[in-house]
Amino acid sequence: MLYTILQRKSLGNPWFYGFIKTTFATRFGKVGILVTSFINSQAVNTLSYKTRSVRKEDVTRRWFVVDADGQVLGRLSSRIATVLRGKHRPEYTPHTDTGEYVIVINAEKVRLTGKKELDKVYQTYSGYPGGQKSLTFTEVRDRRPERLIEAAVKGMLPKNKLGNAMFLKLFVYPGAEHPHAAQKPEPLV
Repeated sequence: MLYTILQRKSLGNPWFYGFIKTTFATRFGKVGILVTSFINSQAVNTLSYKTRSVRKEDVTRRWFVVDADGQVLGRLSSRIATVLRGKHRPEYTPHTDTGEYVIVINAEKVRLTGKKELDKVYQTYSGYPGGQKSLTFTEVRDRRPERLIEAAVKGMLPKNKLGNAMFLKLFVYPGAEHPHAAQKPEPLV
């Protein structure tokens, strides 16, 4: 009977094995120990699985286009950073740049929630005394709207050479036009 139960359930499911082992071992004493040894003999050998590490030569990159019109800055930037890092791919490798190219259009139409449009401040510092400059969200959007998305995405990427390489695959444009039509970008969902 136990063998038919095990055949019906997934033999590769470690949670199921753990559940059956603890249930039989605690409730049925000596019989439970026999069942536990039987389950151990039927378990899947997890040492046979290999973790695949992707090399940068093996990565095929796609181009995506994102329309930022009416989208919330943080949520949009989080999705873009995920695609730039390559974490949406099953073969993601942390030490390799497995990300895609991302084109963002209509950057000037991005929005913030709450009172952040009035309160949010972008600061830069030249390194010299008195060289600190502060700009509000509205001022940055009026001067260079692509900086809004670039600053948000850059803060979500790794702070090293790999993060810099990922950031170079981001192209942000304030209007609806972009010069990357030859790459045939797909819309990012």
